[in-house]
Amino acid sequence: MYTQAMDIPGGPKAVAPGSPEEAAFNARIARDEKIEPRDWMPEAYRKTLVRQISQHAHSEVVGMLPEGNWITRAPSLKRKAILMAKVQDEGGHGLYLYAAAETLGVSRDDLIDALHAGKAKYSSIFNYAALSWADMGAIGWLVDGAAIMNQIPLCRCSYGPYARAMIRICKEESFHQRQGFDIMLALCRGTPAQKQMAQDALDRWWWPVVQMFGPPDADSVHSGATMAWGIKRISNDDLRQKFIDATVPQAELLGLTIPDPHLKWNGERGHYDIGPIDWDEFWRAVGGDGPCSRERIATRVRAQEEGAWVREAALAHARKQAARARKAA
Repeated sequence: MYTQAMDIPGGPKAVAPGSPEEAAFNARIARDEKIEPRDWMPEAYRKTLVRQISQHAHSEVVGMLPEGNWITRAPSLKRKAILMAKVQDEGGHGLYLYAAAETLGVSRDDLIDALHAGKAKYSSIFNYAALSWADMGAIGWLVDGAAIMNQIPLCRCSYGPYARAMIRICKEESFHQRQGFDIMLALCRGTPAQKQMAQDALDRWWWPVVQMFGPPDADSVHSGATMAWGIKRISNDDLRQKFIDATVPQAELLGLTIPDPHLKWNGERGHYDIGPIDWDEFWRAVGGDGPCSRERIATRVRAQEEGAWVREAALAHARKQAARARKAA
């Protein structure tokens, strides 16, 4: 979709604050126009995009791991095929996003190295273990449901390559959310033991999913700038509220109980109120001390090392093809 051929040679030109370039950029943002790779942009805008897009890409590829472990243990051939297709989609999402980040003049190898070295972050939610088949339902229903809530506004992101990548990603995430809900529905219509398995998965995933929208707006370091630049359109707290309001009725339809004794409908606000969020747990997971943090990175590093021969072979083949083309010309 996007390639390093679109990189800005040498990076964006530095200009003084208040320059005509900056004024023109701000005017385009105010008009809600798309910024493209070869357009001038403030360095802070470029760095913010690199951080956000790379974290998003890392989340997609790390997010393949808990589900990939369940492909061979899915309860039917149909479920195996669906889960395999979903994991494949997530790999594709990572590819789109790394490619979009490359248009900002960064190397994909450097981004991946930063992930493996613990210098780059990914979504806190993928630091939790998938303990049962019901977790595949909870991840699809809740995690991908939260992702859709967060990502649909990104289709209107001010940076063109990111916005265009998100259009296809959101279409596929919609399927992922539905397959997760379908798993939960099948379990809830099954035996009492199966329904209890679904409830147990909801109990374990609910609060980490509520946390994955990020810290409260008052404590969010990046939200102000990203919203001013049109990268982000809706605040963390508003996205979290939209997710809760949409998900509680779905849980009621399934006959499951949200694990929050403080949860109640607030007629005056027109929204659900929830109990206190354990932000200490969130920051531990973000900081690399989640239940599966070390396992996730170790698995990614091992996959990178074991796949080196494939990348080397592909590069050698590409060089050979290029040499043949030059000779023929």
